Amino acid sequence: MKRILIYLFALLPMQMLAADYVDDINSAAAKNEAGHQVIYEMNVGAFTTEGTFAAAQQKLGELKTLGVDILWLMPVYPRGGGINSPYAPTDFQQTNPNYGTIADLRSLVTAAHNLHMQVWLDWVPNHTATNATWVTSHPEYYKKNGSGQMVHPNNYSDVYQLNYDNADLQKAMTDCLKFWIDQTDVDGFRCDYISSKEIPVTYWQAAIPDIKGYKAGKTITFLGEADIAQDVTRLKTAGFDYDYAWGYQSSLVNYGSNGVYAATLKANANTMLNASSGVSFGRMLYLTNHDQNYNESKKTLTEKYGQNRYPLTVLAYTLYGMPLIYNGQEVGGNQVLDYFTDAKINWSTKDAKMHHTIRTLTALKHAVPALGDKVGVNWVTISPANANVLAYTRKSGDSEVLVVLNMATTQTSATLTGMTAGAWSLWLNSETIAQGVSRKTQYFSVTQSISLEAKGYRVFVCGSYPEEELPAPEVYTPTLETADEISVFFETATERDYAVWAWGDLGGGEAYCINTSWPGDAMTLMGQTDTGSNIYKYTFTKVSEAPANLIISYNGGNNKIYDGVNFVNHGYYVEGNNTPTQVITTTGIQKLSVERLEASGDFYDLSGCKVATAASATSLSKGIYIRGGKKYVIR
Repeated sequence: MKRILIYLFALLPMQMLAADYVDDINSAAAKNEAGHQVIYEMNVGAFTTEGTFAAAQQKLGELKTLGVDILWLMPVYPRGGGINSPYAPTDFQQTNPNYGTIADLRSLVTAAHNLHMQVWLDWVPNHTATNATWVTSHPEYYKKNGSGQMVHPNNYSDVYQLNYDNADLQKAMTDCLKFWIDQTDVDGFRCDYISSKEIPVTYWQAAIPDIKGYKAGKTITFLGEADIAQDVTRLKTAGFDYDYAWGYQSSLVNYGSNGVYAATLKANANTMLNASSGVSFGRMLYLTNHDQNYNESKKTLTEKYGQNRYPLTVLAYTLYGMPLIYNGQEVGGNQVLDYFTDAKINWSTKDAKMHHTIRTLTALKHAVPALGDKVGVNWVTISPANANVLAYTRKSGDSEVLVVLNMATTQTSATLTGMTAGAWSLWLNSETIAQGVSRKTQYFSVTQSISLEAKGYRVFVCGSYPEEELPAPEVYTPTLETADEISVFFETATERDYAVWAWGDLGGGEAYCINTSWPGDAMTLMGQTDTGSNIYKYTFTKVSEAPANLIISYNGGNNKIYDGVNFVNHGYYVEGNNTPTQVITTTGIQKLSVERLEASGDFYDLSGCKVATAASATSLSKGIYIRGGKKYVIR
């Protein structure tokens, strides 16, 4: 084992030391100030195998080291209406029994507070489920048509529209918000569908200050689900602390995996920045969330943005505002998560490049004053002009950061002019970030040339910082998490967007693909061989028998790397070779299954045997252990 990831886990009665400077920054005990925070959207039912508050609480330490400051929980109320939408609540003062009790939620909030994280609840102010308790107990709370029938907003058959002309309804809604502050000590609310014209601005103008002043010394923050700055401008005076930069996110999705001219990105960014300049509230920037992932044509991060997902992630974190991580995005975001069924996140596969990129970006957000939410953007002149490169600085006092993005499909060089001469520290380098974080000092002249690989990115911080070398590379061995798993492994020297399309005897056609359109399902980069080749993996949903045929392609086209008719269970394929070269039968050290390990607070040795509970952890001797699917070292 060439490198052990060491996690700072505040609840353990033993010393855990962070593995690198990024962990040091993100795991710091102090609470990050407003303007330097990162928000994380969690669907409790999807986040762990159990789908409970208690299980999510066990993974808070991982979110802390990722750099999460605010935990936004998707609706936690009982669901109704017939289609199991979390946005069809039946009771605003109860929890979904599948998730746990109100006491369990309060325990989660308390644990988050101990890690200096906030918890915001998802609030559904516009409607309730058609079988909500108020439908019978308070029918006067609902809007009715000319025939006296309750109204379905937007023709959503599972919900009824609330009537904000009723003063008692307005008071009841505000009282429900106070209920959650009293019962669970939450720190804020993400408010759903505030663009609804059925909710008057005057309601928010009364309710938000009422809630903010409800408990002395308690800060409550409101995030509104609307682009208030550019779209729903009537809500500018409503009192929200943050809105969605929704129009900006929509402007990015057309880029896919093709080349992108930097001028288009710059123009779209300027539109967002200009709209943001005169508003009193902050803005949340994002590439995906539950709507973009599931409701908009059910597209993964790769399907929506292609290889652009990496530089666009950097852009979203460093351009302006508060960045959002959607649950699972930190390991690649390559699942479509059906939140109606609470489809589980697959934590067993991880895009190392995306993971290290995101956690480095959160560290930059926390540590660099120039990346405060509302710090302005200065576009860097590139001479001679390069249509594919975007470069900008942000400055606050003596703090300055430089971001350079190459949106081209080929390597390019750019000469930046007007730079601050002197020492700069390279914190994020797309060429090496898949191997882990590092930090290198470089000296800039006023005119500085930078070379970037295709879809490459660099983030520099002005000044001198301690250098940190890349970790020794971890060699990945093709591994099955369970004995009955059916997976395909693919080795290649080239990093691309690989996809697998499979069919067989259990239903024909796309029986084995989640994505039923060509080119099938995205493969996940698992790691490298000892010679530097990349190994991709895809695990099939059908496990009773292997598919008979499969095709591996890349970049969404008909570039067929492998087109085989004799699939071998657990087959391992090499680029350019039309036959399986190895049959994988080895299972990993997590013989108890990834799901059980991720859900457990217990400690296991490297053979998979339980050696201590969380309560008896002080009895462990020095060594390496597994807890929650992660490796720990006790010194």
